[in-house]
Amino acid sequence: MATHADITRAARLSVAPMMDWTDRHCRYLHRQLSAQTLLYTEMVTAPALVRGGALHLLNHDPAEHPVALQLGGSEPMELAQAARLGADVGYDEINLNCGCPSDRVQSGTFGAVLMREPGKVAECVAAMRAAVDVPVTVKCRIGVDDQDPEEVLPEFLSRIVAAGCERVTIHARKAWLKGLSPKENRDIPPLDYDLVQRMKGLFPNLHISINGGIATLEDAEALLDSGLDGVMIGRAAYHQPADILAQADRRIFGKGHDTTAEDAVYAMLPYIEAHLSQGGRLHQITRHMLGLFAGRPGARSWRRMLSEGATRDGAGPELVEAALAQVTALAPEAKAV
Repeated sequence: MATHADITRAARLSVAPMMDWTDRHCRYLHRQLSAQTLLYTEMVTAPALVRGGALHLLNHDPAEHPVALQLGGSEPMELAQAARLGADVGYDEINLNCGCPSDRVQSGTFGAVLMREPGKVAECVAAMRAAVDVPVTVKCRIGVDDQDPEEVLPEFLSRIVAAGCERVTIHARKAWLKGLSPKENRDIPPLDYDLVQRMKGLFPNLHISINGGIATLEDAEALLDSGLDGVMIGRAAYHQPADILAQADRRIFGKGHDTTAEDAVYAMLPYIEAHLSQGGRLHQITRHMLGLFAGRPGARSWRRMLSEGATRDGAGPELVEAALAQVTALAPEAKAV
């Protein structure tokens, strides 16, 4: 298992937890592109693990490390139990979701609504810290609804730091719990990077990562150069994974070598074989691979072949290889020969 220092280094760049997207197959793909970047699970609710016994939600491949488990919940003892379950199966970090604005999450009294209850969040963090030896972290917004972020965010951070939170990732937007859908909450509330920068000034010893609207590796480099400790990228890392991750080890971490989308495809073939041999379906993996060649000649053929073919009975790695052949046939170097 990675040490605390290893995880802190990995948090220099991370891929955001995204419901229905960052499942174990997605994380395995991302790991083929970057050995260093910190990966996160989808949010798993503490009640599902503790009361529902849904331990299959913790399944992951050893190759995914460093990998963090994100939990949703608001009951300290239940979160402590869930954190222990996650640490026991090898997760390198336990993260508490205080940023998701969905109705389903609000009804469970967790996610972004917890920005209104810093005392409760602090209790949750303290309980989780007492239960596990791995880092306990928080992902939050700058505030919700009519809150004044300049007032509530410093108070929120001071409470969770005092409770033992080791790192925080701040989505630099408010969440509007009434009036905006979860999708709209990802785009409409304005970004306030300056506020997150000021929080770093107020809490110089707290590892602060920034999230929200970061679309390129160049954006990430600029934010790191500005003094922030880490950058978390969501949708861009999912839809253009090679653009974000293939050069990350060298450019962000100063170690390792660049990879390519083609490298990732070849690395996925044995994983696909193993998944199919266990009764899995090809599209469960390839749905995460559609953006690998985004912006490149052949990207449309790649997406079409996988989208249309991967759900068919008997579809296997040969479909992925055929789709890759379409891309390589259109590569500039292939045309020049």
